Amino acid sequence: MTEGVFGRESGHEQVVFCHDAHTGLKAIIAVYSTALGPALGGTRFHHYASEADALDDVLALSKGMAYKNALAGLDLGGGKAVIIGDPETVKSEALLRAYGRFVQSLGGRYITACDVGTYVRDMDVIARETRFVTGRSRDDGGAGDSSVLTAYGVYQGMRASAERVWGTPDLRGRRVGIEGVGKVGHLLAGHLVEAGCDVVVTDVSDRAIERVEAAYPSVDVVADAGALMRSDLDVFAPCALGGVLDDDTVPALRAKVVCGAANNQLAHPGVEKLLAERDILFAPDYLVNAGGVIQVSDELHGFDFERAKRKTTALYDTAKAVFALAADEGVPPATAADRLAERRIAEISRLRSIHTV
Repeated sequence: MTEGVFGRESGHEQVVFCHDAHTGLKAIIAVYSTALGPALGGTRFHHYASEADALDDVLALSKGMAYKNALAGLDLGGGKAVIIGDPETVKSEALLRAYGRFVQSLGGRYITACDVGTYVRDMDVIARETRFVTGRSRDDGGAGDSSVLTAYGVYQGMRASAERVWGTPDLRGRRVGIEGVGKVGHLLAGHLVEAGCDVVVTDVSDRAIERVEAAYPSVDVVADAGALMRSDLDVFAPCALGGVLDDDTVPALRAKVVCGAANNQLAHPGVEKLLAERDILFAPDYLVNAGGVIQVSDELHGFDFERAKRKTTALYDTAKAVFALAADEGVPPATAADRLAERRIAEISRLRSIHTV
């Protein structure tokens, strides 16, 4: 398996396969870069079809975290972990604690947090075995649910996108389609309803749909993601799993802006060019969904919600800077965001090569 990792030419510093026979734990921790500091990124608990699929996901997600943390101005590198299995059936205290011991064994090179399939209460359990964990409950001294500022950051990115496309950050009257109304999408719907948007949603979970309809009776519901993308939208907000934008879905899009919380929305390199060719503004996912990592990283310094919210509000200005650079250099926003992140990583790496006493 190690040869397979290297064969992918992923550029990662470290990839760790974790197995605990007693609890059934199978996990992979990927550290993409520690150039800016310890690698911070969440733990995804998902029923992957194969270990190869899990590996592909964790490699892509950890690289995205490195760029996300760099672009957000954090002194943190990028990492991610996946636990393989259905969290509804195999998650247990013993399994989470076994995973926590693997995190602890890395000595702080990787700091974990919540992601799809893991929650604040899980981080509290993991923290019983490692101190390298964030996103813990308020009662346990943590920052609480990171979805709060993730959704708020996406909303700020959407405002910046609207200003770029329509000349004003005011979203009132805009029709926004949200794919996935789980932890983040549900909160994003609230921001958009409050802003006066017409909101339409879809989700594979009936329970998630029922919850958002109960909270926001004005929302419309469509059957699936395909129907949503073909709808007459101003903004499409992917907030489920990644890979939703590909050679088939982009031509069907009717929205002028894509701005959502899902990680790795582009199915493969080149999709950003398809979006640009159709004059659809793509707000890079790892830029606009950085509110969550800003929230949990603030926990490392003694959590202050208002301080973290101010940093997340600044994603509006960062998004504007990315769009401006894209226009100046004649590249898609995804390329511009990568360039800004890579420049910061390179600059700080050179700074840290200077010996200090």
